[in-house]
Amino acid sequence: MDYLKGLAAPDRCERLGAGVALSMGCGQIQGAILAGALGLNRRTYSQTYGCQFTLSLSIINTFQRTVLIAHGPVGCGACSVANAGSIKKFKNLRQATNEGLIWVSTNLGESEVINGGENKLRQTILEVDKLFRPEIIIIPVGCVPAIIGDDVESLVAALANQVSAKLVPVHSAGFKSKVMATAYDDVYHGVLKNLTGKLPLEASEQLLDPIEEGRRRLALSRTVNVLNVFSMSYDDERELRRLLEALDLKARFFPEFTDRGDFKTVLDGALNVSLCGTHDDYYLEHVKSLYGQPFITDTLPVGPRNTARWLKLVAGFFGETERAERLIAAEEAALNQVLGPFRQAFLGKKAFLSGGEVRVVATAELLNFLGLTVVGFKGHHLDRFILPAWEQLEVPPQTVFHVATQQPSEQISLINRLKPDLFVGHAGGNNITARQGLPILPLFSNAYGYMGYSGIFEVARRLRRILQNGAFNRNLAKHRPLPYRKAFYDCEADAYLEGPRPLSEGQLTAQNLGQ
Repeated sequence: MDYLKGLAAPDRCERLGAGVALSMGCGQIQGAILAGALGLNRRTYSQTYGCQFTLSLSIINTFQRTVLIAHGPVGCGACSVANAGSIKKFKNLRQATNEGLIWVSTNLGESEVINGGENKLRQTILEVDKLFRPEIIIIPVGCVPAIIGDDVESLVAALANQVSAKLVPVHSAGFKSKVMATAYDDVYHGVLKNLTGKLPLEASEQLLDPIEEGRRRLALSRTVNVLNVFSMSYDDERELRRLLEALDLKARFFPEFTDRGDFKTVLDGALNVSLCGTHDDYYLEHVKSLYGQPFITDTLPVGPRNTARWLKLVAGFFGETERAERLIAAEEAALNQVLGPFRQAFLGKKAFLSGGEVRVVATAELLNFLGLTVVGFKGHHLDRFILPAWEQLEVPPQTVFHVATQQPSEQISLINRLKPDLFVGHAGGNNITARQGLPILPLFSNAYGYMGYSGIFEVARRLRRILQNGAFNRNLAKHRPLPYRKAFYDCEADAYLEGPRPLSEGQLTAQNLGQ
């Protein structure tokens, strides 16, 4: 893999053959992916897609000693205001600093749309470097400068020797791809081109005391870089650190809440471990190609089967499989001792999950373990990274898997037809489902644990409380009608998917997929 000569990362529809407009039974998923039959990615009607620019900010905002310049109209990036408090809190937890989130906007208006926004960006970069003296200035480039053709790369090259900060453009225009997760590739593209690299010889190989040098090398030989793109909490990090340390491994989390130097020292680690291939494959493949650093990208450590698989894969790299198996047995025994009362509360309950493909499948395995029945999924997109988590999941083959980034009207149709008792989805995108009267469990939260064995207990504890206290959403459904005309509710969720697609039962048989 080598896409770094380009201005930005390629669209995931091209690079991975990802699908964003299809609907099928779960029994067809694996065959459809292996056969490359993920549809045409088109709808005759589309309500909304996710914004890559906004998603890229969720990662960039966490970098330490960094100022973000959102290049575009002032509304692009305004969502950062809502995240400022949590970003500061989690920066402080990880780095023991009092650093908050600093972001500015070039505030492009009509004049810049006509004449170009490069002069305004130049002035903003110089002013930010003078006022804040950051280590890094990251410049996410939005839709407007992408459309009018601002030459951000040339401007950054011209200013490189005039500022003390490292300038990092990130080309993540919101309209670039129907696969919102392309934003992860865009951020890593900027990081790989501008921040990643081995330390200079004099910095990385100073003459040390032989004993100290031996200790340093031993520590690095047992160091695991866990990639932590912003869909995990500080509690998740502590849980994964606890489990890896039980295997006599050192955990180091990256790239979020790290600084400029970390992008180089991370290359000294023995192994990179992804929590989700959807997030990390672009970075991991490039780093292996460029620097020879091995990696594992498999399943997400959510739920007992996925956590056990994840631990065994990491332990196996270091020859610690037997130790991992003993750890897993002990953790599962302790967990089963305390889950009995929760399972009684969940008997007969049905759940629908919506969100990132790997996350919803891993969470479904967790819910099944707790005793709930999963009746359907809505994934943001679909590609091969779902397959490892899929192997841990047991659902009836006719269980619907609908693929749509956002498209809330389609989600409403699915909920009306499947009638679940619980909705599990991303915080911030659950308002319409709340108006359907369902109790809602956030698919993840930065405020509490979700991963590993402690995460299973935490989800069970919160889920029982949510199911027992659903009056607010029920009252909301009584007094706040849904926003669509009757025709939306009368048609199937897949009514607006266009062209040949793997939708109908029997269309994708084992025979015609060559399985």
